[in-house]
Amino acid sequence: MSDYLFSGILIASGFVVGWILYFFVATLIKRRGTVSLKLLKVNLGLLKSPLRFLIPILCIAGVIPLLRLPEEMCGFISYFIQILLIALFGWAAVKIVYIFRDAFLNHYNINVRDNVRARGMHTQIRMISNIIVVVIVLLTVSFILMSFSRVRHIGVSILASAGVIGIVIGFAAQKTLGNLIAGIQIAIAQPIRLDDVVIIENEWGWIEEITLTFVVVRIWDLRRLVVPISYFLEKPFQNWTRTSADLLGTVLIYADYTIPVKEVRNELTRILENSPHWDKKVNMLQVTNMTEKTVELRALMSAVDSPTAWNLRCEVREKLLEFLQQRFPECLPRIRIERNKEAL
Repeated sequence: MSDYLFSGILIASGFVVGWILYFFVATLIKRRGTVSLKLLKVNLGLLKSPLRFLIPILCIAGVIPLLRLPEEMCGFISYFIQILLIALFGWAAVKIVYIFRDAFLNHYNINVRDNVRARGMHTQIRMISNIIVVVIVLLTVSFILMSFSRVRHIGVSILASAGVIGIVIGFAAQKTLGNLIAGIQIAIAQPIRLDDVVIIENEWGWIEEITLTFVVVRIWDLRRLVVPISYFLEKPFQNWTRTSADLLGTVLIYADYTIPVKEVRNELTRILENSPHWDKKVNMLQVTNMTEKTVELRALMSAVDSPTAWNLRCEVREKLLEFLQQRFPECLPRIRIERNKEAL
């Protein structure tokens, strides 16, 4: 048997053994599904993709010393396998980060009413996991490049003799690095969190996605507003759910001076008590302004979150208008004209 045939059989055998081991591991993962680590339920299913290639490559790497090939060819194969292993280990490390991220996030449900803490944890964990993934990718690429001796020597000589290039690159990547640092600041300080209700650029919506460089805001009419993450550290914006989800809503009524305020106040109480949107905390009607033509009444009410507050305001506005039309139509805004009797 020739050396090349023997070496080919060894490589094929290592590949087959690797696939058999992979199917064995994949079957175990499929049967177990999740593994409990204290309070965490770790889903190992995400590891199947990198393991599909990692285990066979490891088996092939184990038979390389047994190959009967020229030293240069063995060195090339070993070098190629080394690069593949670095890339596959980096891929597996990224999947492990995602596995633990999902395990932590499963403890915090953001699909409930009082979800301030859950949204904060989702924001922090996602931002931290994104940063770790970026570091892993950079390290993986660095290790791959360092395995090329020529590239390593060229890189060292460039850094030693032409440090100006590093300064130029630093200026070119200034905004990108600024956004990365802003992402870290937001993950720690949390001026915004996932599912926060914000008003930004005169648009009202929810924080849908936070990445290391940009934030996606889902506008109320389902448009998406994409802004750089540094915006939330450099410019003012409104966060309606910074400390809690509950919110006060106002309805302004403009009526004639003859309006019976007490009657309107009693009607507001009746409307709120019969409304499923009211959280039974705030109920107030005040005369907030008077002009030469009308009186301004402000109805103040509370709700558990901003969408509910919007529905409550619309309901109160509609029913108070109906109440005035039916009971006190003469109190709706009007313009008075006084005629001079002597002139007549």
